[in-house]
Amino acid sequence: MQVLIIGGSGLISTGITEQLQARGDAVTWYNRGQRTAYLAETPPTVHGDRTDFARFEAQMAEAGPWDCVIDMACFRPEEAESALRAFRDRARHYVFCSTVDVYTKPAERYPIVETCERQPSPSFPYAYQKAACERVLWAAHERGDLAVTAIRPAHTYGEGGRVLHTFGFETYILDRIRRGMPVVSHGDGRSFWASCHRDDVAAAFVGAVVQPQVTMGHAYHVAAEEWLTWDRYYQELAGALGVDGPPLVHIPTDLLGRALPERAMWCVENFAYNNVFDNAAARRDLGFCYTIPVAAGFRRLVDWLDAQDQIEPAEAYPFYDRVIEAWERLGAGFAVELAASDR
Repeated sequence: MQVLIIGGSGLISTGITEQLQARGDAVTWYNRGQRTAYLAETPPTVHGDRTDFARFEAQMAEAGPWDCVIDMACFRPEEAESALRAFRDRARHYVFCSTVDVYTKPAERYPIVETCERQPSPSFPYAYQKAACERVLWAAHERGDLAVTAIRPAHTYGEGGRVLHTFGFETYILDRIRRGMPVVSHGDGRSFWASCHRDDVAAAFVGAVVQPQVTMGHAYHVAAEEWLTWDRYYQELAGALGVDGPPLVHIPTDLLGRALPERAMWCVENFAYNNVFDNAAARRDLGFCYTIPVAAGFRRLVDWLDAQDQIEPAEAYPFYDRVIEAWERLGAGFAVELAASDR
């Protein structure tokens, strides 16, 4: 099959590429050429910026046609509209990488299914824009302009990627855990999180490519099936590093959001809520299987980061210890004040 991947060099994209190449499919990438691709064989690449809509659409008019386009880099509804113009008569099937973050938080039910309410908050721009992209694409599908499948991954990790934690995606969290330094686990550390290795996620995208008639017009979760509390998540990272679990510091999520609105945005809008998803549709139609448990997957990620010398030193982020120190002072003062008032 002739498959175009918009993006290509990202974490999930490289997994998709490897698996399509192993099948013998002809893969082409479209990207800006600004990111290192951790692949043994990089496919032919058309270089360009898909946000330069006129040039992107002209480039696509010269390329293809495609049996399938996998769009890993569509984040705004304007980009979805451009994709419609580019591929309306140039692609038999368009697979959109969406996100599980399109759902209302907290969810109306658990586990979350694909028909649950989707009203992401404008305060969470990533989810808000992805949901807007879906609306554009589903309307096009219903008009018959483009055959669309949407895949909604949850947190995806793996070799070539980074490490998720309360304050973002930087790898210094591994240095803190390795050295036994305290780690912030937001709230009470008991909300559920799900991390899926990129190889399992990529296989679901490949399943959509090879089963177009089954998957067109449908959306699918592709999420982990080990639901870890955040406390357990940090303990699993410690296990991958070969050390004991770190001292965990619990700080109210809303307080983190007020004190560190940029650093804690993902925590406030996403991590604080339970992320438990039903993968039944993906198992049925895409052949999705959760095959890499976090204990093994986290070890693979840590080994890769160590080999690439990509674990940042904790000292490069002094704010982290200041957060813990401020919380400890606040807690001590809170306890003293309440003790005094109770006399």
